[in-house]
Amino acid sequence: MIRFICAVGTLCILFSCSEKIDLIGDFKETAVVYGLLDHSDSLHYVKITRAFIGPGNAVEIAQIEDSSYFNTVDATIEELDGNNIVRTWILRDTTIENKDTNGLFYAPNQKVYYFQTLPTTTSSSGAFGTIQTSPNPMLTSLNPEYEYRLKAVINSGQFEVSSTTSLVNGITTTATSQNFTFKFASNPGEYKSTSVTISNSGNAHVVNVNIGVNIAEYIGLDAISKTIEWQIGESDVLPNSPKTFSANGQTFYNLVENNVTDDALIDQRNFLGFEVTVTGGSEDLNNYILVNQPSSSLAQNKPTYTNLDVTNGYRVIGIFSSRQTIKTYKPFYISPQQAFIRAIDKKSTRELCEGPITGLLRFCSKHPADNIFGNEETFACN
Repeated sequence: MIRFICAVGTLCILFSCSEKIDLIGDFKETAVVYGLLDHSDSLHYVKITRAFIGPGNAVEIAQIEDSSYFNTVDATIEELDGNNIVRTWILRDTTIENKDTNGLFYAPNQKVYYFQTLPTTTSSSGAFGTIQTSPNPMLTSLNPEYEYRLKAVINSGQFEVSSTTSLVNGITTTATSQNFTFKFASNPGEYKSTSVTISNSGNAHVVNVNIGVNIAEYIGLDAISKTIEWQIGESDVLPNSPKTFSANGQTFYNLVENNVTDDALIDQRNFLGFEVTVTGGSEDLNNYILVNQPSSSLAQNKPTYTNLDVTNGYRVIGIFSSRQTIKTYKPFYISPQQAFIRAIDKKSTRELCEGPITGLLRFCSKHPADNIFGNEETFACN
């Protein structure tokens, strides 16, 4: 975080005045902490950095990694059943390389702290990225019935940051049903919408639905897969209540058209499937999001919000909270024996391959139900 601390000079009339202006002023160490636990994940990350200030160009300082790191961080996560500590994890640091390089701060490397719960034989993923791990059959996933407490001792006891969170749990969605099918078109050029319903929001206070549209592009026999991100919607929600989002058909076809290249070398495109991601956030997380939205006030006065505590008169900003993520992959087809299952229905497939928006993008269908020998659809792949 770039901090600008300005001092206002005063004019002393009749007597002497100082022309020296201190643009830095007194700086108190400030911790910046972000962590979201998700019992759907096997790796859990907490980012612990520091705000900085110093002489010179702040933009240049932001490019120096060490300016945002503490000398030492000793952090743990405690699993709490009431007042009893069930398990304790020591957070280890690692460097990952997924930070956006378009920002003001150093990139793509960033240091984060992590702990593992579910065993894995290859790699595990979480909110900040993927790292290689070793299997450990003694580990089990986070328990939605328990609370989790973060403790981070900074600079060998200079101060401590702490916070406690419960886990978001109980979210259910209709998208997990095997027979759930998206229907985006009826007649050619006539579009419809499909509802993605969160049947029960569990104890979440904010929910989000995102769809990854998976397609393959062929140059000769070589295929390149790509995913087009489709943000369906985000909304506040009452706990244990339903919420419905609408996936609009015309939006789907426009999204595909706008995210494929006009490459004459591409011989064929195929639709592969959807990855539907439903995410629910806690009340603390929802409050943090609301407070940090852009201000609509002319005065630009904004409150601050954090659920983190800090000792010894130091400062802390950020959030330690939780979310629940449900990911469901809806393949275009599974097998010839299950040809009745499809991520988008036949009319929607025809619209993708022959419709006015995407009909010139060389899409064709490899679905078994569209490629019945002797009765192939006009949009089937040759």
